[in-house]
Amino acid sequence: METVQKKNAGLLPSFAGRLWGGRLAPQAIIWGGIFIALVMVALCATVLYQGRLDAMDRARDTSRNLALIAERDIERNFELYALSLQAVVDGMRDPEVLALPPHLRRQVLFDRAATAKYLGSLLVLDASGNIVIDSGGDTPRKGNFADRKYFTIQRDHPDAGLYISDPFHSRLRGGSPSIALSRRLSHPDGSFAGIVLIAINLEYFHTLFAGLSLGPHGSVALIGQDGIMVMRQPYDVRIIGRDISKASTFRHFRSAPEGSFSDTASIDGVRRLYLFRNFPDLPLIIMVAEAEQDIYAAWRQRAMTIGSLMVAFGLGFVALSFLLSAQLRRRMRAESELELLARTDGLTGLNNRRTLGEILDQEWRRARRTRSMFSLLFVDIDRFKAYNDTYGHQAGDDALAAVARCIGENIRRPADSAARYGGEEFVVVLPDTPPAGAALVAEQIRAAISELAIEHAGSEYGRVTASIGTACWAPEQDSDVSAVIKAADQALYNAKATGRNRVSPF
Repeated sequence: METVQKKNAGLLPSFAGRLWGGRLAPQAIIWGGIFIALVMVALCATVLYQGRLDAMDRARDTSRNLALIAERDIERNFELYALSLQAVVDGMRDPEVLALPPHLRRQVLFDRAATAKYLGSLLVLDASGNIVIDSGGDTPRKGNFADRKYFTIQRDHPDAGLYISDPFHSRLRGGSPSIALSRRLSHPDGSFAGIVLIAINLEYFHTLFAGLSLGPHGSVALIGQDGIMVMRQPYDVRIIGRDISKASTFRHFRSAPEGSFSDTASIDGVRRLYLFRNFPDLPLIIMVAEAEQDIYAAWRQRAMTIGSLMVAFGLGFVALSFLLSAQLRRRMRAESELELLARTDGLTGLNNRRTLGEILDQEWRRARRTRSMFSLLFVDIDRFKAYNDTYGHQAGDDALAAVARCIGENIRRPADSAARYGGEEFVVVLPDTPPAGAALVAEQIRAAISELAIEHAGSEYGRVTASIGTACWAPEQDSDVSAVIKAADQALYNAKATGRNRVSPF
């Protein structure tokens, strides 16, 4: 039965084509679902990536604004301090000011800026580095600062102008970390006469930077253009005064008046987005750095949520595509089976009479078009009614199925086909087969049926046998296919009339 069904499938090219198309359609649904899911995920990834870039841009703008706030505050205060120093320098050149009593001279030389919150001392030092005038009182405190860099720079460089020192620990205020602004005092002949200095407590910068919100891992720093760290937030006393001129970040700071870049800090190993500005009128650099983990924290949370949902949705879409494909495949398989059942005989597995009509019409047209011949075999089981009456209809069905297998096994070419014509009658179509070839195939079928040795008490041969009539259509004939069927049927009649269990050509 299986052999016959395989052969029948090969004889239905249009049906096979539909099966091929049926295999493509479910695959198209799967690949289409995967493609759509990938497009959706790609679009989501693009949007999330753009959101990442936007987060970086917002952080850069925020850092720039904070740097400007800090820079302007420092510039404004340093300008006031510089004016106070210049006022002292000018006053020290005036003999009348110098001739005033100490308390009046102090009031004239030192304005109210000297009492600002974060100012340490405003002092006048002589050429030896000793305090000669002190804003803190009429009697100057004792101290010599000739070893300080803010003193030596002014002494050795007449054109130094306003000098901003590196951080140091104050000797007058119990080691309080400070920086100094100093100006040179000169005699009328230009020789060195001492300096005027104002000490600024680093707590000023600490308080200023602490008010700038940059997240838990952000950093703000004020750095001298020589690479000395003046102040850094988060504050660490060990970092103040450190030389970072060899760090990769500092090379960026000196490469342009302002800019931004991403780098890993040498101090704590945190990767940050750095924004820096060189002060236009001061030898200082303001640096604002927000940690990348803080910049992307909110974005990362959104990306994880949206990305997970999109991936889950995409996978669900693909899974749905597989389910739809499986459903379509099952439906098409069921339709194919129904169509196969509609075209075949349920008992024998051979083509049914309707399909036989289509095959005969197709082969006859092809034979006429190609000027080739085709043959027809009419097979009829001998005394089958008597077999049914004797052994029952179930045995009769088994015998029909066995005969069908013999017929299917003895037609070898893909183009050959067999069909159940009705009852115990079968028709075999042999394209491109002359009468001699048809007779040979018929004899093989007849012998195979006889060799089944199915007991048949009502037959003169004692077993189930078959009579076969053959007919052939040649190009020179002007008859149609019905004439060939009629001829094969007549040949079958002759076979039965001459003793059964034989092949009779027309």
